[in-house]
Amino acid sequence: MTEARLAFFPHGMGRKAALEAGFRFGHVGTHTSRTIMVEDLEAALAAVPASAKPAEYATAIVDDNCLGKQTAATRRHSLQHLRELYALDPALPVFRILRRLWEVDVPGRPLLTILAGLTRDPLLMATAQPIITMAKDSEFNRAAVRIALEKFVGERLNESTLDKVVRNAASSWSQSGHLHGRTFKFRRTVQPTPPNVAFALYLATTAGFQGEDALSSGWLKVLDCDTSLAMELATSAKRMGLLDLKMAGGIFELSVERLDPYASNDGRGRQ
Repeated sequence: MTEARLAFFPHGMGRKAALEAGFRFGHVGTHTSRTIMVEDLEAALAAVPASAKPAEYATAIVDDNCLGKQTAATRRHSLQHLRELYALDPALPVFRILRRLWEVDVPGRPLLTILAGLTRDPLLMATAQPIITMAKDSEFNRAAVRIALEKFVGERLNESTLDKVVRNAASSWSQSGHLHGRTFKFRRTVQPTPPNVAFALYLATTAGFQGEDALSSGWLKVLDCDTSLAMELATSAKRMGLLDLKMAGGIFELSVERLDPYASNDGRGRQ
């Protein structure tokens, strides 16, 4: 891994399209209290059909207790945090595409989850740089993650909350497969799938990257993809009908519209 800065958004670009797609910005996030909640998200998505409306997720989680929580309060809090992280609303393209890919890419679900979480939790995104740039098999450096968070939030969070964010972030990056170990955590290289790369390319283009620049964006680096691997997996995603891609004679043309065939009817802009 190199120490190159991860770029999730092109310098100087506006973020209107990202907001409309369901991204969230600011200096607060779910990681002050929770992780990316992979198991809870999996249970919630298994409990309702892909066409489910937000109210159906609420019923499944709070009334039917599909997450198996012990108290009503915990169920409500879990619903709140899942909404913060993933929206649980098919009106938002980020969630709609996540839900579509979830059904076709069971092995890639942890990486789909971390990508989606990065779009909606600025605190999680602030921890990406020190995690992704770790050398393979190197030990998790809490101090480096804390420094990155302090630089991002300034004095907005107190010491104990910062410590909790570091712990939760370490758990999230473990759930995604980037870290392994219990008492001591170590970096490992993740193995992305073609749908993972298709989702990352959608997020990159929505964030404002154009053409081949999307392949070297932070969204692809989260998947431990160099440009060569990204192109290889993007070609596989094209064969799966997930995106359109043309690479010939120095020409690179990418379209991610196939990922979201209902975009024209989605009522975009709701959060």
